[in-house]
Amino acid sequence: MSAGPETTNISSLGKGDGLHQQVLASFPLCDMTEEDLTLNPQFCKLLATLAQHVDKTGLTVQLKTELDKAEQKLQSQRSHWLRSEILHRGLQEMSQDHCVRKHHTIVPPDQNMFYETMQKSMLVAQCVRQLDPSNTTNQDQPSVLGLTSQHLMELMPLEKNVQRMRRSLPHQLEMHLKEKCLSLLSYYQPEWENESEGLKTIKLSHLSAQLDKEKKRAESLKETCRENTVLLQRQTQLYLSELTKCIQLLQSLILDHRLKIQTDLDGKKLDYFEGKCELVLQKIKTEMVEIQLDTYKVDSISAHRKIREKLESELKACKAEKQAVELKLSSFEILGKEFESLAEEYCRLRQEIEMKNWALKEFTKYNDK
Repeated sequence: MSAGPETTNISSLGKGDGLHQQVLASFPLCDMTEEDLTLNPQFCKLLATLAQHVDKTGLTVQLKTELDKAEQKLQSQRSHWLRSEILHRGLQEMSQDHCVRKHHTIVPPDQNMFYETMQKSMLVAQCVRQLDPSNTTNQDQPSVLGLTSQHLMELMPLEKNVQRMRRSLPHQLEMHLKEKCLSLLSYYQPEWENESEGLKTIKLSHLSAQLDKEKKRAESLKETCRENTVLLQRQTQLYLSELTKCIQLLQSLILDHRLKIQTDLDGKKLDYFEGKCELVLQKIKTEMVEIQLDTYKVDSISAHRKIREKLESELKACKAEKQAVELKLSSFEILGKEFESLAEEYCRLRQEIEMKNWALKEFTKYNDK
């Protein structure tokens, strides 16, 4: 029964590529691509269902509501603290400006009394705040040097001076803050520095709205930059994926056609080396002819050539005779060791016959003489 609403919710988000795009838009911080969602359809459906219960940052609706309330409360307390801090720092700056002014110009006595009363009041108030324990500290802890708030309040200026300072303080503080705002206006728009004070005051009233507008514009640009960064990362991943596919296709084409191309290349290289070898041989022959012409005369070269031809023919005849003798010898070796003894006896008898013939020829020559 629970599968029906879930299917309805998923189908309401879109189908196919539309569903993938909405899932990616719902989870911009996740490092996913459409290919990942296509390969994992069940995970894509899970994310589509989960997108109805969480926001882009991954927070649930209830937690987001509580976080917004806490953020509003924090902003309220922060604004209250900032107002107090701005006033306190403004008073400190006024006191510092008065101290600097005293060393450069003559300050009226009433202003000296005003700033001295303000400084003493601020110092006593700060010391009282340091001595007063807060709500989180132990009320029974010993005070510093045995001092209490009553002891410090005795150091306050005269009451009439304090009352006079309090009556003049709002106006003085307003003048100081106005001067700071005008300085901020001159920094924000330097071309307005030479304008009249009335015109500056009018433009100053719109400065807060302009700054708020600029802040919102900067935040919008920051958000746009973040979205463009996420989009760029996705496009980079897609580009790298397509580039990897192209490289794989190129590798397959190279592997398929490498043998054919290599064969053609080897044939061309072989033809080149054959032609180069033939050229080298012709050059060697040319050098040999030049050496012969430089060393011998034409008649000598012709005679040497004939001698060489005769020697080569005799060498050829000797080789043929050697081959015939080796053939006969191999045929005799087939007969075995018994024929070897007969051959030795035959050789011995031939030697004796040759010796006797030689002796007979010598004896005949001697008788003839």
